[in-house]
Amino acid sequence: MVSFKTVFATLAAVIGVNAAAGSLQQVSGGFGANPNNVGFYYYKPSRVAAKPALIVAIHYCTGSAQAYFSGTQYATLADTYGYIVIYPDSPRSGKCFDVNTPQTLSHNGGGDSQGIASMITYAINTWGVDAGRVFVTGTSSGAMMTNVMAGSYPNLFQAASAYSGVPFACFAGSSDWNSACANGQTSKTPQQWGDLVRAAYPGYSGPRPRMMVWHGTADTTLYYANFQQEINEWTNVLGQSTTATTTTQNDPQSGYTHTTYGCVVQAYSASGVGHTVPVHESIDLQWFGITPGGPSCVTSGTTTTTTTTTTIGGTTTTPITTSSPITTTTPITTTTPITTTTTTTTAVGQCGGSLTIAAD
Repeated sequence: MVSFKTVFATLAAVIGVNAAAGSLQQVSGGFGANPNNVGFYYYKPSRVAAKPALIVAIHYCTGSAQAYFSGTQYATLADTYGYIVIYPDSPRSGKCFDVNTPQTLSHNGGGDSQGIASMITYAINTWGVDAGRVFVTGTSSGAMMTNVMAGSYPNLFQAASAYSGVPFACFAGSSDWNSACANGQTSKTPQQWGDLVRAAYPGYSGPRPRMMVWHGTADTTLYYANFQQEINEWTNVLGQSTTATTTTQNDPQSGYTHTTYGCVVQAYSASGVGHTVPVHESIDLQWFGITPGGPSCVTSGTTTTTTTTTTIGGTTTTPITTSSPITTTTPITTTTPITTTTTTTTAVGQCGGSLTIAAD
């Protein structure tokens, strides 16, 4: 039996070419616990904001840190807004992330999630990243890992954006491919999903990250049914009803339906889009509070999240607010540039789909 399932799917649109001024860098070791040896790559613009925000951007299966750096606009936008981007790199031959083991699905339990958490702690301690402005996003296997990081390490993140993924713990089991989950056949109540998230970090009662999920209705790799299951999970975790507060058609573009659940859960359903939904970096930056235009609980440079504590008597939600306006400082230089000679790469993913990427 194969260790993972390779699936070919057509991407609905080509992700834009990165035009970042600098290059990808690497931290080769010594940054903390990293039991699975996940690669630590990052982009730091020449002018970094004082107390910069941090985005953790996680690639799809058979992708790489370099591919996600080259194929998305997070680094390009970092040149303008002064934040730092970490690009974890899967250590496996198939380049899938560990989203199924009990180690990765628990706080400080090991697995890929602990290695990524160590990268974040290093960035806070070494680069002066604002611990109150750390965000995570990813595509497919990276979206699955986004759910994992939000569940296993809620203390590290203020918001997340997951493109064509599955709920936290949906892939749980001995195999790194879960057909029932991938095919949209794993269905749980919101409470059951929420309990899985809460069990990842027993006793934790602090703030949890706001969640934004994206999914295409024509996805035949990680089927569309997973979209509602993610909504069920995170509305429960964040103390919201599964009934949408608002529904907006053709937002942010034709064929997309945008639903909100309070202020802390947002969802985008993309009609006719397969695997995967194209990355919408500008919306992510608004959701993260790095740029203006986000929902009412987020302002540029200020993030408000909620902490939800479930007790026998009910659920209590308390707003937590942190502020840190973006300002620029002296340029910071970096070392060990990572270069590529590839002009175009077609990556096929476990949950990664087919992604055409044009290099710098």
